[in-house]
Amino acid sequence: MKTITKILCAVDLSEQSTIVANYATNLAQTLGASIVALYVAPAAGQYVGFHVPPETITQFIDDITTGAENSMQAFVAEHFSAVPTEGRVVIGDAAEAILAQAEKDKIDMIVMGTHGRTGMDRVLFGSVAERVVTSAACPVLTVRPQ
Repeated sequence: MKTITKILCAVDLSEQSTIVANYATNLAQTLGASIVALYVAPAAGQYVGFHVPPETITQFIDDITTGAENSMQAFVAEHFSAVPTEGRVVIGDAAEAILAQAEKDKIDMIVMGTHGRTGMDRVLFGSVAERVVTSAACPVLTVRPQ
């Protein structure tokens, strides 16, 4: 078994992210690993079809990113103080960004939440967790917060 020294913890900065962060922190403490906490902001292309000027969408994405960076700093300070952690905010498709960051940082394990969507929600929105689990080069721990 490969030694786990770097864990990517994907969060959406919601209340459920606290549960996911706890799993990642416990694993990191047990294994002596560090954490990369990652939030993925939506890309402007995800708003294609809305009838608003492109500059409005760009400003909206900039505002989301700035807010997310501030929220990520606070989230890391509150939930990852027990282990070495670097918080990051990137823009893009969530699954693609998580996989790209894992490859870039040579991540040994990914910890992420799953919303457990079923039926039409799953058809419409897909499953980020499923896409990451089936495509990641490293183990993925999914946590379904209750």
